[in-house]
This record gives sequence, structure tokens and C-alpha cells, in this order.
Amino acid sequence: MIEQASAPQHCRSQHAYSVGDEKWGRWFQRAVQLSTQHLEVQLTFPAVLDPVVRGTETSTTGEASPLRTAPVRRDENGTRLFSWTTSTPALHARYLLEWRSRAKSEHDAIHEEFR
Repeated sequence: MIEQASAPQHCRSQHAYSVGDEKWGRWFQRAVQLSTQHLEVQLTFPAVLDPVVRGTETSTTGEASPLRTAPVRRDENGTRLFSWTTSTPALHARYLLEWRSRAKSEHDAIHEEFR
């Protein structure tokens, strides 16, 4: 009897979409539910907002810790891009990226004048 080993199966899944701040919020989370060799997240913001991004990883035990590698920032044509990657993420790990704007809104600037 001859048995043939099945070839490993690979799949590349790529998603891209744009969502306005009024519907999105200030975070993005991705759970790893299938064996994954490479995970990459890219976030793009208007540079005028002066955004900052940070992230955490939550394991199956529920403990959150900072990402092992920080998101990389790049400015390009009036936008600020953040890229984060990880190789062979743990199954069932959750990755949370959060952002905030360091630029003052017009509302904040007006109210600060009267303090």
C-alpha cells in the first residue's frame, strides 16, 4: 500500500476598506482563529490629525500585554500610515490597535482660550 502525503494548503486573504470616524471608532481588533503564518495591519489617517497608534496582544488566558513590535509610522502625501506585522501569531490570540489624535479640535481650542 502506498500512501501519498497531501500537499500543505496555503491561502492569502487580504481585506481593505475605508470607514469614517463617525462609524468606526478609535480601535481595531483582529482574532487569530486559523493557523496563520503572517498577519499585517495597515492604518491610514490624515496627517493633520497628528495620530498616534498603540497596540496590545491578548492571549487565551485573557492577559493583555503590549505588542512585541510597535507599529511603524510613515508620512506620505498628507497622510500618516501605520503598519504592524507579526509572524506565526498564536492561535486564538487577539490583537488590538488603538489610535488617538494629538491635534486639538476647534472645539477644544476655543474652550481652552476661556480657561
